[in-house]
Amino acid sequence: MYTPPQFEQPDIQVMHDLIRDRPLATLVTLGANGIGANHIPLHLAEMPEPFGVLRGHIARANPLWCDLAADVETLAIFHGPDAYISPSWYATKQEAGKVVPTWNYTVVHAYGSLRIIDDAAWVRTQLEALTQHNEAAFPEPWAVSDAPEDFTEKLLEALVGIEMVITRLTGKWKVSQNQPPQNQRSVIQGLNASGQSGAVAMAALVNAGVKNIG
Repeated sequence: MYTPPQFEQPDIQVMHDLIRDRPLATLVTLGANGIGANHIPLHLAEMPEPFGVLRGHIARANPLWCDLAADVETLAIFHGPDAYISPSWYATKQEAGKVVPTWNYTVVHAYGSLRIIDDAAWVRTQLEALTQHNEAAFPEPWAVSDAPEDFTEKLLEALVGIEMVITRLTGKWKVSQNQPPQNQRSVIQGLNASGQSGAVAMAALVNAGVKNIG
């Protein structure tokens, strides 16, 4: 991933927070039929340090689990907030007009070797951890144990576990750091007024950068 120094995110905890907030990963693998991409929610555990481990499950019908090249790195991509940035928002547009559109975004790339785990007990534990994490904010959280046991057992038979110990973790936060403070402030105003999906979240990220500078 091309990452100019001003957009590099070095903080592991910040990257971990994005993974937890946006757990749906694009899992890129290499198999006999070439490069594959699957979209899978992955649960992060912080141990082993320094980068942690990602765990998930796939349908047994998914060829990923039996078509995985040995000793080839796997990439899990996690996308955070993103938003289009209009040049009309820049305060400096009035001065010289030398402004162009861009796209702000945050993303984390996690690398490691993918391990296949064909074990129903392991998959059940993973399901419980993933469900607990994603249900925690609800007033009446659903648990795996709420489903009938025979139904759950049949479900587990149709699933295979996956695990990736993270060996490399890179983050890119492109949130208007390359703009002067007056443009950053006007971008925040433009995003908050735009009505775009994700714009308010992006405005908060740009604003955090402004506060760090000021």
